[in-house]
Amino acid sequence: MKIIGPEDVVFGVDNVEACRTYLRDYGLSEVVLGDGGFRFEAVDGTAVTIREGSDPVLPAPLASGTSLRQTVWGCEDQATVDAIAADLSRDRPVERHADGSITTEDDVGFKVAFRVTTRRAFSAAPELVNSPGAAPARPANEIGADDDATALPLTLSHVVYFTPDAARMEAFYVDRLGFLVTDRFGQDAPFLRPRSNDDHHCLFLLQTPPHMQGLEHVAFHVQGPTALMAAGTRFVNKGYESFWGPGRHKFGSNWFWYFNSPMGCHVEYDADMDKHDDDWIPRIATPGAEASQMFLFENVEKFFPGGPPDKH
Repeated sequence: MKIIGPEDVVFGVDNVEACRTYLRDYGLSEVVLGDGGFRFEAVDGTAVTIREGSDPVLPAPLASGTSLRQTVWGCEDQATVDAIAADLSRDRPVERHADGSITTEDDVGFKVAFRVTTRRAFSAAPELVNSPGAAPARPANEIGADDDATALPLTLSHVVYFTPDAARMEAFYVDRLGFLVTDRFGQDAPFLRPRSNDDHHCLFLLQTPPHMQGLEHVAFHVQGPTALMAAGTRFVNKGYESFWGPGRHKFGSNWFWYFNSPMGCHVEYDADMDKHDDDWIPRIATPGAEASQMFLFENVEKFFPGGPPDKH
């Protein structure tokens, strides 16, 4: 299946205005929908959509009460969407829509949609690093530290589900949708990527009790580690609460910084994720802090040498 990755994560929330402010401050661009919803787009158009929890447009909520209502997956072409519809309609209801998209649910009850990708092509300069022994990536007189750099979310990176049956869910995405396992923490926490995306993962599953079923976090890629630190620092300075990070994961190698959100999940800035092809052999690690991150920092107030020693 030529699935590219997640394109939209749809929420039904209690406080729409708090979510709108949060997502604008996170760096996404707000698009006001004509039917009462609000979409918040990264540079390439991948997005988070917010609606009132009682909005009849939304799919029914999970029994856990999570605010997540649907994950929309983008595909390379209509033939892929049609093939998914034909296969999944063998054992579950699949609703077809006038725009060619389909909606259904996976084997553990998460609502999913598939459509031809609406991602916008964009060009962004790489984050440049000067490394001793290599030719300078940043030439003479080109400054690397820029307080005015935008550090915007560029594209939706991945989603992480809390699921009561990780094995069954993994089998659905691998056997029915063609996802590949890249790595795993034990048997109940696989990292997966669709075949048309070479990121280390677009989907990660964590086994939890049924009452916790829902979205643990959604992540957007930024330009690189410096952009991640800049975006996260600005977010902290706006008064938002850091949950985990900044740091760097081992599996995926991506830099991360997670924040609490009014959507009832975490939202992550993500940078510099590994790329993989079909030659990659999945690794397995025992779940735990040592396997989860290479290193972890703590955000503290800025200081100047010679400042009050009791603060640092």
